[in-house]
Order: sequence, then C-alpha cells, then structure tokens
Amino acid sequence: MDIKSILHATDHTLLRTTSTWQEIETLLDEAMAFECASCCIPASFVRDAVSYVNGDLPICTVIGFPNGYDTTGSKLFQTEDALEHGATEIDMVINLGWVKDELWSLLTDEIKEIRDQCDDAILKVIIETSELTDPEKIRMCQIVTACGADFIKTSTGFASGGATVEDIRLLKEHVGEHVGIKASGGIRTLEDAELFLNLGATRLGASSIVKLARPLFEQD
Repeated sequence: MDIKSILHATDHTLLRTTSTWQEIETLLDEAMAFECASCCIPASFVRDAVSYVNGDLPICTVIGFPNGYDTTGSKLFQTEDALEHGATEIDMVINLGWVKDELWSLLTDEIKEIRDQCDDAILKVIIETSELTDPEKIRMCQIVTACGADFIKTSTGFASGGATVEDIRLLKEHVGEHVGIKASGGIRTLEDAELFLNLGATRLGASSIVKLARPLFEQD
C-alpha cells in the first residue's frame, strides 16, 4: 500500500488537553499538505479551524469525549454546537456504563438521536474496545449498524488501550456493510497503519502518521 493511500485514510489528530491554537494551525497545515481525510480537534477550535482551512479540509471534532457518560441532552447540544461552527465529522463516545448494564435501548436511542442531528455530517461512534468484552463489542456492532452511523471507531486514545488486530477483525466480521471502521489509539508506525487498513479499517485516527510519512516525501 502506498503512503498516499494511508494519508488519505488518516484523520490527523490532536486532542491533548493542553493543545494550543499554534499547534492546531500546524496540524491543519500538515493535513492539507498531505491530503489527510480530516483533522480531528477539540471542539473549542472548530470555528477558527473551519475559517482557517476555507473549505480545503474536513474538520472533525469529538462529542462526550473521552468518557462518554455525559447525558444524551449534553451530547446533542455539543453536536449542534459543533455543526453550527462548521464541523462536518462527529466522533461521539458511547456510555460504557450503559453497555455494562445492558441498557441497549438507551444506547440505540442516543446514537439514533445524534445520527438524526448530524444530517449530512459523518458520524463515527467510539465504542472503546479496550473496555468491552467481545460479546459487548459484537452487540455494539449491531447497534451502530442499525442506527445508520457512518463508522464504528475503536478508541478514544485516552483509555487503557487502543486499536488491536483482533478488534479490527472482530468489527469487520460483525458490522454492517455500510459502516466503516476507524482504527485509533496506539498507531505508532506506518506498518501498523497499513496492517489495520488491510484488515478492513477504512479510517485511521492518529497523530503520528504525517510525521512518519514526511521523510518519505522529502526523499522524493
């Protein structure tokens, strides 16, 4: 797989709590220069980022991040706010406690409500695979598929683990055909990125891919 294909599938990401506008600007410049799929950034930067890229790059932000236990009403407000500021991709975190309590209808209703609010915007549902059992992951594949989300996403990068080979295989087996898979968390090498894409991921969430790719472009 060529490096451009990896970059085109990458959401160039910076979600660190101490992120500054100068760092976000650099991230946006890199994402545009390397033709990444989007930039995934904190919600407080969305309005300025949308203005800065002037339509040349999709802007993604996170909802209920990183813990997922905000109320549905809070998540809906965050989504509305992000969309009004110009975000075109939304990565939401599910309520993991509801998974543990098997409150499947609450999870379904929340995702459906946010899906409806997103309208034409892309919705990715973060299920935090490192915190779930395989049966719970399978059930979430079924729910995310039924709700019409665009992607199921492995991880926030803020929990006990990130994407794994086993999880990508499991999600690929159980998610609907119309649902993409976003592997995120712990992607440290271009080999990792290529492996996840070959296994069936269609997006990557990573902060390091551009840095790793840059020397390859400089050699050319």
